[in-house]
Amino acid sequence: LTALLLPLVLLPLLLFIMGVTWLLASLGVYLRDVSLFIGIITTVMLFLSPIFYPISALPEQYRSLLLFNPLTPVIEQTREVLFWGKIPDLTIFSAYLLGAALVAWLGFAWFQKTRKGFADVL
Repeated sequence: LTALLLPLVLLPLLLFIMGVTWLLASLGVYLRDVSLFIGIITTVMLFLSPIFYPISALPEQYRSLLLFNPLTPVIEQTREVLFWGKIPDLTIFSAYLLGAALVAWLGFAWFQKTRKGFADVL
């Protein structure tokens, strides 16, 4: 029954991805090398995310560092909802939702500010 909460768990990730996409899309117009770094950053984030291992497998002192990865809360909350049948932790969810909304707003504001010069650069 908790699997029905999955769209709610994925909502902050959607907001975060939208903000980062707006930022990188506008930066990609002005800086052509942005696309080269995206593959490297994606690979690093994959291996620094608890996809292949649970966060509990790490020593206690490193767990708080892993929470700075924007993929970690979504992965852990998805595991809780789908596999263990638990309701998402509202503190982590609300903090991640607030941070993702801020990233989305900043990314959209940056895109709107820089889009006036797209035609000149392209």
